[in-house]
Amino acid sequence: MADLRSNSESKTEQRRVGLLYDERMCKHHTPDHEDHPENPNRIKAIWKKLHSAGIPQRCILLNAKEVEDKHVLLVHSQNHLKLIKNISSKQFDSRRERTASRYNSIYFNDGSSEAASLAAGSVVEMVQRVAKGELNSGMAIVRPPGHHAEHDEPMGFCLYNNVAIATQVLLNEKPEERILIVDWDVHHGNGTQKMFWEDPRVLFFSVHRHEFGSFYPANDDGFYTMIGGGPGAGYNINVPWENGQCGDADYFAVWDHILIPVAKEFNPDIIIVSAGFDAAVNDPLGGCRVTPSGYAIMLKKLMDFAQGKVVLALEGGYNLESIANSTLACVETLLEDKPVVGSAEVHPFESTWRVIEAVRHNLSPFWPTLAKELPKKLTDQKAHLIPVASLLLFSFQTDIYMLYVPSSSSDSEVEDNENVSEKFADLLSRLVEPFSKMTTHAVSSNSDNWRSDLSKFDIWYASFGSNMWQPRFNCYIEGGQVEGMTKPCSGAVDKTLPKEILWKTFPRRLFFGRDFSQTWGPGGVAFVSVESNIQEKVYMCLYRITLEQFNDVLLQENSKSLPISSPLFDLSALNSFTNGESNSAEVNLESGWYRRVVYLGKDHDIPILSMTCKQSEFESFKSGELTLRAPAEGYAKTLVRGLVEGKQLSEAEAMAYIKNSYTRPL
Repeated sequence: MADLRSNSESKTEQRRVGLLYDERMCKHHTPDHEDHPENPNRIKAIWKKLHSAGIPQRCILLNAKEVEDKHVLLVHSQNHLKLIKNISSKQFDSRRERTASRYNSIYFNDGSSEAASLAAGSVVEMVQRVAKGELNSGMAIVRPPGHHAEHDEPMGFCLYNNVAIATQVLLNEKPEERILIVDWDVHHGNGTQKMFWEDPRVLFFSVHRHEFGSFYPANDDGFYTMIGGGPGAGYNINVPWENGQCGDADYFAVWDHILIPVAKEFNPDIIIVSAGFDAAVNDPLGGCRVTPSGYAIMLKKLMDFAQGKVVLALEGGYNLESIANSTLACVETLLEDKPVVGSAEVHPFESTWRVIEAVRHNLSPFWPTLAKELPKKLTDQKAHLIPVASLLLFSFQTDIYMLYVPSSSSDSEVEDNENVSEKFADLLSRLVEPFSKMTTHAVSSNSDNWRSDLSKFDIWYASFGSNMWQPRFNCYIEGGQVEGMTKPCSGAVDKTLPKEILWKTFPRRLFFGRDFSQTWGPGGVAFVSVESNIQEKVYMCLYRITLEQFNDVLLQENSKSLPISSPLFDLSALNSFTNGESNSAEVNLESGWYRRVVYLGKDHDIPILSMTCKQSEFESFKSGELTLRAPAEGYAKTLVRGLVEGKQLSEAEAMAYIKNSYTRPL
């Protein structure tokens, strides 16, 4: 096969669009061919769709190339290169799966090394050809994806950071080049962000589901306050969705009021798109609803810059039909031989305008074009409620999202909902078909029986954070709002206040982690270690409530909304604690910061329960993968208030106690 294979060389006026696909990248799959969303069928489905539309005949087909070691080392460590390059060799046969288990959402097999090398090398090849002017634009259909891979660690299905490698190769060849990276994958491109954090030659833009750090990769890196550092300050732009269901109108608003104005000022020489299609309608992981025409319009707007030099590199996308249709729409847009059809959606969600205004305000010191306030007439144009019953909801396979109810009484950081009944599913799907087609599940008719059962059992809920202040905790039971809350709590179903309150200390380590919370802003929040340590002491305020109420508190602490159809923590789990079988258990929630229930013994023969981060997250805090950070001022004052009003410490002692907790390493 020739290095450049054109099936349309005689059509000199047609845009020269590069297309790259190589079935050798299908050799990367789970070790025993187990089901997995990131599988070879993804790129096979795309290639089949493009073939059926006659796309390859209109493009310039490029050969896949393996990446050079020196190019990998521009962004990855020597250890990382060694791992990915050798993981498929025979020497790893007996320990390949064990090695993969050390990383976040990674698998390896005997084809992983070659596929990863081809994916990275192919994106480099496409970017170089477009940068040199040999091609106008191009699409690299590659896997495994790359934008989560960090300097020294594969993660999130990503082995090499394909886009980052290609970007750095181009910068080495053309040091003055201005490169715009647009990451529209539904997940934040954490790896790419870190690699260009201080480089003003690279404008990194990512729009993604974030939900205040609870959506994968479940950290604070993707929040809008993360703007780059040093000379790169202002060149890192994050647009973090507060909820799922974002569609064409939401993305167009971000393009028109953030990305396009900044791109005009930045004036890029080339644009590289981390083209994940997991924000597409029906994606099982993304939970958003961007249409193929939505992607085409976003791409068309980008083609107005850099003389149309745009390279798309495939990232995520796990619904085969959606990823194939979306890729087809994008390649047709690059070819400019088919008009882009507009979307039927009219207005964004209220939360979208809120995020856009926050991003603009935060970046306006760096980009004057963002300083002007958006007209109220514009931001008042919001998506309307769909009036189907009072809370007619629908669910995805991997998470549960609200159809759209903008108001909430919860103090949670993310809104979540239970499933819809089957008898409404058909009506709902017909009503929202222009926007998306979703899977529905039935709710048990006995969904409230557990409440009656668990209401008969008392437990002590032990709080070590802001709920040590009694008026604040009461809002988690009664509902309502006190000082320091950004919105009202929904409260528990049973709004009976605690029967008793007492204070105790426990031999656990208190620490503060995470970079930002919606309620408190920049700064850490409190967690405790699961294992006891006689050298440590943490103050806890114990509230005597029912096990039913504890479930509602647990739900609210993990940023979810009532009601729920089954308990997160039931009697069998409690019995496993009191019988000595375990001292902690993780609850079945897809996201949240307090998903581990901890057993602290008994007082007056009543079990004492608290909640903290998952054990894997605790290990990430210890290793530095997740940030340890001093608490926000308002958060710290609330803890002090609880300790002082609870007559445990003086104000000075409480402040010293908190400072001692965040100034020591784990």
